[in-house]
Amino acid sequence: MIVLSVGMPRAGSGWYYNLTHDLIVASGGQDARLIRRRYLLQRVLTEVNCNIGTLSTPRLAAVCIPAFLGNTFVIKAHAGPSPAVRRLIERGIIRPTYIYRDPRDAMLSAYENGKRALQAGRPNAFSDLADFQASLEFMLAYVRIWEDWTACDRALHVRYEDLLVHYDREVERLAIFLEMDVKPASMADVVERYRPSRVEIIQKGLHFQQGRTGRFREKWTPEQQAVLGEYFGPYLARMGYSLD
Repeated sequence: MIVLSVGMPRAGSGWYYNLTHDLIVASGGQDARLIRRRYLLQRVLTEVNCNIGTLSTPRLAAVCIPAFLGNTFVIKAHAGPSPAVRRLIERGIIRPTYIYRDPRDAMLSAYENGKRALQAGRPNAFSDLADFQASLEFMLAYVRIWEDWTACDRALHVRYEDLLVHYDREVERLAIFLEMDVKPASMADVVERYRPSRVEIIQKGLHFQQGRTGRFREKWTPEQQAVLGEYFGPYLARMGYSLD
């Protein structure tokens, strides 16, 4: 089986991926980084968190080979559910999780992260978000991907805010979804390793910076917040967030 850990950018997707990955390894699954090396998947799965990128048929076919050979492992993505991945989900070859966040906070986090990377001389995927409008258009695309994943009834849907506040409950939901027992000591160690109070110390691959919710109210102007309400309003209630 392949566990596909999908997430909205800047929504704790790296944190959730690493939690899921280490739980799978502790329960007898394979380290995805070793799978990448052993099966020569370096061009398909990126160095940080084994991100598959697009969920295209050729990429999915490549990562299915080690799964067909008996390996269970976790890979990461931000992309929407393609027809090919839907078929693999229906057949039980891929089991997907999807984590999302209030898009107003995720948008702010992406914008700030891109600016920090530029100032440090290391541009990243968010460094093209030069202003409010560019950041809004970027996040709108991922809100539509959220809509596609929430329509997938075989996916486990997780809110970043719930993972922060109700961590143990969300770990239990994940364990039930993956059909694992988190009681053994090795599993308990993983659960504690990724507890919110621990991951606030920035660690490689977790992409965990501020972590606070509702920061958009402090950073965007009232006029900008009104625009956010206009564009994200149709989605916010369904996501479980208030407009104000």
